[in-house]
Order: sequence, then structure tokens, then C-alpha cells
Amino acid sequence: MPPHSSAPRAVIFDVDGTLVDSAYLHTLAWWQAFRQAGFIVPMARIHRLVGMTGKKLVDEALPADRDPEVDSEILASHSAIFATFWPSLQAVDGARDLLARCKELGLKVVLATSARDRDLQELRRAIDADGFIDAATSSKDVTASKPEPDILLAALERVGVAVEHAVFVGDAVWDMMAAGRAGMPAVGVLCGGTGEAELREAGAAEVYSGPDELLAKLDSSAIGRLAEG
Repeated sequence: MPPHSSAPRAVIFDVDGTLVDSAYLHTLAWWQAFRQAGFIVPMARIHRLVGMTGKKLVDEALPADRDPEVDSEILASHSAIFATFWPSLQAVDGARDLLARCKELGLKVVLATSARDRDLQELRRAIDADGFIDAATSSKDVTASKPEPDILLAALERVGVAVEHAVFVGDAVWDMMAAGRAGMPAVGVLCGGTGEAELREAGAAEVYSGPDELLAKLDSSAIGRLAEG
């Protein structure tokens, strides 16, 4: 049943760690890339940064006085290592059905990720829900990554939806912060490995174990309320 209001409404989804079980694969890929360049960065530190664009993640993880020429080497290494995981990418339980249900409710479904275009293709293949996705934005669409709201605002612009008619779903503190800065409710999921307390502290209005629990409780969630208008 479509929303009561004539104004279009949208649910924006992060992808890595939210719809696809890839947060730890990215952590491992970054860890290996840093090691190859001579930097030892703890995996726990890297995991907390996953969700940013590659350039911002490298800036946050490494010393400011490093040789800047090493950055491109690290970014290329991460891309090559993560590509070896493409065949193993798996959707999180309930991801496809959640997108289908949102579409059935008359909501625009948009993916907003800091992933590169080629990685996004493989992530979408894993989700297997292209028939329910109205649009997607990737790292090439903005210059400032989460926690800045740019990628979420670009996603809304892509489908012509005002920020007051949108909800964002993500798994990282950066997702929650970006939604807050954009001015939309944030729904957190735990399947990316970040705890409920951290997500709520970063601005999550609701937290679920993953897409499957969110789907089961959709009617009483922020998404359900959005659909009701």
C-alpha cells in the first residue's frame, strides 16, 4: 500500500555491513594493504573506519607526516585484495526481502555507499534485488564521505525526495552521524559489527539485529511510519 501523502518517500540503505556481510572483508583487505606499505594498523581500528571513502579512511588510519605518494599504492592494494573476495560476497539474512517490502509499500529504495562502482556491481549481485532498487550512489558521486551527509543528499536528489520524507539504514557510527547531519532519522543494524550503544550514541533512533529483524518489525519501525505518511 503506497504512502498516504502524494510526496515521494524513500528509504536509503548503506550496503557494506548493512545489506552485504562485507565489513570484516574490507577490514582484512585494508589491514593487508597497510602491511604491504609498511604500516601496522590494528584491525579493530580499521573496522571502526570502514564506511568512509578509501582516501578518508587512509587519512584517518595513518600518520599525517607519511609520504603522500604511498596513499595511491595502498588504495590500489585494497581494491585488488577486496576483489579476491567478490565470489564470496553474501547478502545479510533478510536483505533482499526487506528491499522488496519497502518497494511494495510504495517507497523509493536507494543504495548510498562509499564503495567504488566496480565493487558496488558485485555487492548488488550478492543482494540480487535490482528489481526493487530505484537508484544507487557510489564514491564517485561525492567528494566528502560519511560522516558528512553528501552521499545521502545525492541519493535523495537522484530520486527526487525531500530529506523530511526519508529514512536511512546503516551499520556504522559514520552512517548514523551522516543521517543526523542530513536531517533524517537513522535506523541502525548490528550486522556490521558495531554495538547498539555506539550506534545510539551516534544518533540511531532505532537499532535492530539486521535486515531480518527490521523486516519482521517493519510496521512499527521508522520505515513503517514513513510509509503510513
